[in-house]
Amino acid sequence: MKFATALQQSSRAAGAFASHLAHGALLAMGIMSIIGVAANAIEHKRIEVPLAAAMNAANAAEAVPTPAQQAQVDTHFDLAVAKMLESDGRADDVAGLTPELDRVRRYVAKRYRVSASALEAPMTRALVSGEQLGIDPLLIVAVMAIESSFNPMAESTVGAQGLMQVIPKFHMDKIGEDAGPNALFDPVTNVRVGSLVIKEGLRRYGSLTRALQYYGGALSDPEAGYARKVLSMKAKLEKIASSAA
Repeated sequence: MKFATALQQSSRAAGAFASHLAHGALLAMGIMSIIGVAANAIEHKRIEVPLAAAMNAANAAEAVPTPAQQAQVDTHFDLAVAKMLESDGRADDVAGLTPELDRVRRYVAKRYRVSASALEAPMTRALVSGEQLGIDPLLIVAVMAIESSFNPMAESTVGAQGLMQVIPKFHMDKIGEDAGPNALFDPVTNVRVGSLVIKEGLRRYGSLTRALQYYGGALSDPEAGYARKVLSMKAKLEKIASSAA
């Protein structure tokens, strides 16, 4: 009797062990299956991402101008730079400001507490550069407002100088080889160079917003904060320019 009871207990133990073993095997198979699915997903993602990137790159490449088109644009820009450097773009040869820009000049003098007389030369230069480069002069004036508040001697911690806060080392081709170290503190030279930098941004990126972000060194800003500030200032100056008061 004791022997039979022991045998029954042994059978139950063996059955329980077999049941646990089977359950463990199923669990292990389940885990391996999940790992396999995850591995396939990861592998799929690893392969899919470069393919998507390649397709995006191919689409982007379609928008890039041909070498002949880019050479034509570059030549036009280089000729504009050369022409402006040849005469140094002095404002002395023009009759003076338009009535619209003169209203802006008087507003700026009062608003920023600067000399109206001192503003005449850089604003006339903005007018001349705008005509030469196909840029609204008020856009150039708006950049002056945002960059330096019309202080021709302003200099930033990163070396940006003058009315339009141009960094010399990045734009020596526009300043001129014979220019001295303080060339950008001359208001007329500064506005000429700053206008060319805006034009360069338009040439490179094809949109005014991107050109302004390039000018402000903020191409990575998805909100285009710098461009919005400049364009808001330009809109304000346009109202002043069109006012009969």
